[in-house]
Amino acid sequence: MDAARRTHDDQAARWNGPAANAWVEAQTLVDGVLKPFEDLLVEAMSADHDGHVLGAGGRVLDVGCGTGTTTLAVARRLGVAGHIVGVDISEPMLTAARARAEQADAPASFIEADAQEYAFEPATFDAVMSRFGVMFFNDSVRAFANLRRAAKDGAVLRFIAWRGPAENPFMTTAERAAAPLVPDLPARRPDEPGQFAFADADRVRRILAEAGWTGIDIQPKDVPCTLPESELIRYFTRFGPLGLTLGKTDEKTRAQVVETVRAAFDPFVQGTEVRFTAASWMVGARASSA
Repeated sequence: MDAARRTHDDQAARWNGPAANAWVEAQTLVDGVLKPFEDLLVEAMSADHDGHVLGAGGRVLDVGCGTGTTTLAVARRLGVAGHIVGVDISEPMLTAARARAEQADAPASFIEADAQEYAFEPATFDAVMSRFGVMFFNDSVRAFANLRRAAKDGAVLRFIAWRGPAENPFMTTAERAAAPLVPDLPARRPDEPGQFAFADADRVRRILAEAGWTGIDIQPKDVPCTLPESELIRYFTRFGPLGLTLGKTDEKTRAQVVETVRAAFDPFVQGTEVRFTAASWMVGARASSA
């Protein structure tokens, strides 16, 4: 099995297993933590580079849509004449997204597929967007070239991705604190598919340019985020490398890890809230003319 296929299979297994289940079960918590990013993306989708509002009746593609939070937020802006399509490889998360869209009677539909490979109808979308959903492709140039083919000439691209782990200490606190107790934690490797794969803005710029996008604009966004202190243990035991590994440990080790990691988060706790600043990129581009 080649490395690209192995990476794809690993991602598919992850997002159709424990990681997906954690997101679905903690959907309200995650939505609350990431709400500032939803607001940023919706605002960015409301205008193109020329300041023209993405009007009612537009067609939008949401890549790595997960449980559909941003999909539905943009759907509300498009109105009944528009339509948004969410694509994701996670069946559990899409099941949740479809249920939410049906309940909201939103102009949205969903595709279970890898956006890198899926044969979208060419030149269909006025805009392509993503909130933390584009860092997991095993071939990012190929993926964004496929999204370019799905977009109309001049279509808008907007996505948010994490900057590096050094700028996001909250995101790595759990694994750093747990490492002495859980030596088999999955390692993070720069430029490999994963949360911080787009930390290097120059790399992101090269990927988009090679894939047929132009007018590339990458801006740092430092975003204040909060979650209830009462949810902190559930948060760090379900998500990230520690969340993927903790279920395999014995009860004694788990108790030690929880105690150690919870103490490591003390600098972020202010009363009944956990507060941290999340470092991200807001990336904008336009589909080059044929």
